[in-house]
Amino acid sequence: MRPDASDSPRGIAMVGFDADDTLWRSQDYFDAAQAQFERLLADYVDLADVGARLYAVEQRNLALFGYGVKGMLLSMVETAVELTGGRIRGEDVHRIVELGKQLLQHPVELLPGVRAAVEAVAAEFPVVLITKGDLFHQEAKVRQSGLSDLFGRIEIVSEKDPPTYARLCREFGIAPQQFLMVGNSLRSDIAPVLALGGWGVHVPYHTTWAHEAQARVEAGGERLRTVPDLAALPPAVRDLAALAVAG
Repeated sequence: MRPDASDSPRGIAMVGFDADDTLWRSQDYFDAAQAQFERLLADYVDLADVGARLYAVEQRNLALFGYGVKGMLLSMVETAVELTGGRIRGEDVHRIVELGKQLLQHPVELLPGVRAAVEAVAAEFPVVLITKGDLFHQEAKVRQSGLSDLFGRIEIVSEKDPPTYARLCREFGIAPQQFLMVGNSLRSDIAPVLALGGWGVHVPYHTTWAHEAQARVEAGGERLRTVPDLAALPPAVRDLAALAVAG
């Protein structure tokens, strides 16, 4: 029988999992697409900072396009037009569009030990999946992952910040202090939850988008654990759960 949040009136009442680069590979594909984009533009401009210019455009467009492949694709087209002064050929714009399509169709490759780790945590706590990005693409990845049966709820949000996590905790019927989040991004998965008084387990990934790397834990470090991989996750969750009960 799956645990229920009401079973944990004190301590950790629910554990949330991030998806991209926590449960399955994602940033690797974005990095590869950006490398191809930079090689394409090398035929037009001799710039060493094409990646930085693309990132600046992505940041400028976040409020309009949100996170995910489609936002990156539109930003690549915009960057290409800006850097080439509009000289980019239509066939190369089409190549950029194809890069976006390939990103939307990349396989969902689970990271080692994912199912065993989630099952171990789910045997002791209610678990939910909280991911952000394009709704259609995220739904497809969750479906293809074969993991949806492990989670009591699946939430796809446009942003991961303190107001979003506070809203989700209200919907879950728990206090933020009873919530623990597992993820690879300090900015999106860990820092906002700690700021609300919750708990976090950071599972770093070998590559991170610059936007997600721009974060640090200002407070609540005593409620955070960092583990090298998901095999080390269940004992880390148990350790924090014991602290939550004691404190």
